[in-house]
Amino acid sequence: MPNMDTTRIFRNADNVVTYDAGHVIFRERDPGDLMYAVMEGEVEILVGDKSVETIGVGGIFGEMALIDDGPRSATARTKTACKLVPVTPKRFMFLVEQTPFFAIHVMKLMSERMRRMNRTLVASAEP
Repeated sequence: MPNMDTTRIFRNADNVVTYDAGHVIFRERDPGDLMYAVMEGEVEILVGDKSVETIGVGGIFGEMALIDDGPRSATARTKTACKLVPVTPKRFMFLVEQTPFFAIHVMKLMSERMRRMNRTLVASAEP
């Protein structure tokens, strides 16, 4: 399965938002109704005060809120100045239905993040 370049999917988006470095996009436990695609810059994902991932150009984050309607599981903060495309639930469903491999890409991404988090938990539990 090819790696999906989400910048191609969102390159013509008319709802790009820009943030300076250090801007909190959303906080852990906030209600979530948007996913984001990173067009420029880097976004840091934090659980509590711990940085668990940095999302760069072509990456997405916040997708869990569109899948299960639950609160945010982490905080997202811009590490650098960023250009992001917010993705609404309606746009997300369109992409899942109309764009080949998009849904699989999102599932693969979520699986990779879960495996990485599991490895981190196991490593921190070892004496």
